[in-house]
Amino acid sequence: MVEQKVRLTKEKETYLATLYGKARDATAEHSILGDRFAADAVARIDYDFKALKLPRGGDITLPIRALHFDQWTRAFLAANPVSTVLHLGCGLDTRVYRIDPGPKVRWYDVDFPDVIALRERLYPEREGYRRIGSSVTDLSWLDAIPGDTPVLVIAEGLMMYLHEKDGTALLRRITGQFPSGQLMFDGYSGAMTRLVSRLATVRGAKVELVWGVDDPHDLEKQVPKLRLAEDVPFLTMPTLVDRLARNGFSRAMYGMMGRLPFYRHLIRHLRYELQGRESPGSAASSRGAGEHLHEEP
Repeated sequence: MVEQKVRLTKEKETYLATLYGKARDATAEHSILGDRFAADAVARIDYDFKALKLPRGGDITLPIRALHFDQWTRAFLAANPVSTVLHLGCGLDTRVYRIDPGPKVRWYDVDFPDVIALRERLYPEREGYRRIGSSVTDLSWLDAIPGDTPVLVIAEGLMMYLHEKDGTALLRRITGQFPSGQLMFDGYSGAMTRLVSRLATVRGAKVELVWGVDDPHDLEKQVPKLRLAEDVPFLTMPTLVDRLARNGFSRAMYGMMGRLPFYRHLIRHLRYELQGRESPGSAASSRGAGEHLHEEP
């Protein structure tokens, strides 16, 4: 087996940490995501992953987050077999392989050129799949993408890193280019972005989160074609609590915290409908999947 030499700048190590969390879950006895593609990639990378100091519980929170977005993705593609997927800030995520979209889906993974170059060394080509090496906020990458189908925009682990004006400009461009579709991302509250950034500074990591979402309806005002369809508090998802709670006391603490709006709003999984020409059945289908998943991923 040929090992891949990783040469990423210091701030790009967050991509490796995310991959590592899913790989650890893949080898666990009761795996959440079962991401064998992530496990295979970690086995091929010549890197000291233990030095990444994966945050406590990362091998639980990362797979559960990914699973939720996978379920939403599958529901959208089931309702829209002819569609386009824009996986923004894809990092080293293996979603396109986990989902295995149908032959009429055009799937684009978009991230910085050095990350895309690493993806090309780790993951195989597949029909209907393209990688784009660009900052997501350099909107010229959208010029070559046809806007003739419903679109699914996945921005897992991305939006909090974007400046609000850049993020909304990106979304306005996408919603103007496609007739209908959905947007899904994990939104951090303003308090959460500040907390994560400060904790990272204490650890000596270079992580700066800048876009906080305190009211998900604000995005509807900034990007008029978007309408909020689902707002799922991540930290109170039953499966997450079940996995993280170590004993009755910690379970009770999670239950108490979960009754506080401040805590529930720290991290939310948000799904928006793109209001254009109707994408038949997509809203009802995806809403049903989301309700099932956050109760029992």
